[in-house]
Amino acid sequence: MISNIPWLSIIVLFPILASLLFPILPSNGSRIVKWYTLGICILEFLPIIYIFYCHFHINNESIQLIENSSLINSINFHWSLGIDGLSMGLILLTGFVTTSATSAAWLVTRNTRLFYFLMLVMYSGQIGLFASRDILLFFLMWELELIPIYLLLCMWGGKRRLYSATKFILYTAGGSIFLLVGALTMSFYGIEGPSFDIGDLTSRSYPISLEVIIYLGFLIAYAVKLPILPFHTWLPDTHGEAHYSTCMLLAGILLKMGGYGLIRINMELLPHAHSISASWLVLSGAVQIAYASLISLSQDNLKRRIAYSSISHMGFVIIGIGSLTDTGLNGAILQMISHGLIGAALFFLAGILYDRTRTLSIDQLGGIATSMPRIFTMFSVFAMASLASPGMSGFVSELLVFLGIVTNQHYCLIFKVSVMIVGALGIILTPIYLLSMLRRIFHGYKISNYSNPSLIDSGPREIFTSICLFLPILGMGLYPNMVLLIWENEIASILLPYSLTK
Repeated sequence: MISNIPWLSIIVLFPILASLLFPILPSNGSRIVKWYTLGICILEFLPIIYIFYCHFHINNESIQLIENSSLINSINFHWSLGIDGLSMGLILLTGFVTTSATSAAWLVTRNTRLFYFLMLVMYSGQIGLFASRDILLFFLMWELELIPIYLLLCMWGGKRRLYSATKFILYTAGGSIFLLVGALTMSFYGIEGPSFDIGDLTSRSYPISLEVIIYLGFLIAYAVKLPILPFHTWLPDTHGEAHYSTCMLLAGILLKMGGYGLIRINMELLPHAHSISASWLVLSGAVQIAYASLISLSQDNLKRRIAYSSISHMGFVIIGIGSLTDTGLNGAILQMISHGLIGAALFFLAGILYDRTRTLSIDQLGGIATSMPRIFTMFSVFAMASLASPGMSGFVSELLVFLGIVTNQHYCLIFKVSVMIVGALGIILTPIYLLSMLRRIFHGYKISNYSNPSLIDSGPREIFTSICLFLPILGMGLYPNMVLLIWENEIASILLPYSLTK
């Protein structure tokens, strides 16, 4: 029967198994490798859509499509998969952004088999993380991302790629240690016996001091990935040196793994500690919005400016998670989806500009609007989406986040006003650094002796990729319920322990 097909195992394992065929593809047939990888991404995305439309029930708040197979009996480690509204939305985002990034990497010609192999391994790891219902399996999928990104940075990065790759692996591997220790502590604590099942761990209770310690350990791991100040410094360096298709995966999916972990593990499994830490998260998110916006304004490197913009926008996710309201948490999840698309699009456009001009200096890119009007138009549209223009997805998500803070009855008025003022400073700075970036790139004057070659405007592949990224941004902005309904029931379930303690 179709209902007995292990759909989740298929979408987790298919990309990595398909990547094992790369050695038999011709070493000099880069075009064959590209078409093969794009085909695999599309074939992976199709069953994801099928699962969503045919097997995922929006009104069911419980875990669906559960698959459970024992891997190590002695410690109760299982291949346990399942989805709900929260994970389904991010799995759809992963399939969409990875397929777009594969299209964006079309101009990669050096060692293409390894390049696309690493992308497909990441694809499996990301899907596996969002579908994991075993906390040890969650950790293994979390770790599966590290080596592919490190190699993508080392082999296809810029001049400072080794420094950036080393910094990335030190930060992320260091954060992963805290994730592993926290997972083992939760699983082996108590007399019930070891269990890594997330559903079982939800019903366990811990002394409040231990719960806070475990919470902080997990928070460090997620703070690196999300990122949260002051664990953010790897991100601008990594984005500044990575190939733009890798940047699309980083901004579009990797950062969302931190937000997902913060909701799935910290909020669901450790509600008392999260209640204690929520106000600090809100304050940290507001400061992050303003700080990263201010730093972005001073960046001359185009990708680093977009990277700091990503850090700023992740501040809204942190605020929404700390708001402890359904409105704020809805806004946080919508912001993750929205930024996944907008961030990927901006890095894609920065990359195609670099392909033509061979520079990322904003000052050196002055006055190119007349040579590349289509790229100018696309860049302008996505910049407007990033600064949360009405009608775009970013406007709805940021509005919901702030409404979530306002409607929380447990935060005092002074705290709410302070958060709103600090966050508003970042919102004011956002159009300044984005619009000044557009003006200097497309209408400004070059202040160096750099001379462009004859510039070629975007082609059909680039226009098609941009349109595909833009349509869901516009759709979510005009009709946000289109996606909010996916995780609405899951939000109510996550927040239930917090409403009972009020």
